[in-house]
Amino acid sequence: MSTNTLSKEAETRLLNFFNNTIDPKGMAKALRQVNYVMALGIIREDETLQQEVTRLENSFYWLNELAEILNPYLDVE
Repeated sequence: MSTNTLSKEAETRLLNFFNNTIDPKGMAKALRQVNYVMALGIIREDETLQQEVTRLENSFYWLNELAEILNPYLDVE
């Protein structure tokens, strides 16, 4: 996993966005729904280029990671 450092301005803007603009549970739900719809689209696609599959797998992973940060759902027993 690579580590990128954010500028103070970017960090502040992200904190403001996630703390003041959106409901974390709502955003996590929306991210999971988008992942589900994208997965259905890929499953129904007859031909997909291998590089597209790899890119989409990475997108699914990172969107789910963000959803888990916003609202831990998969860790709940």
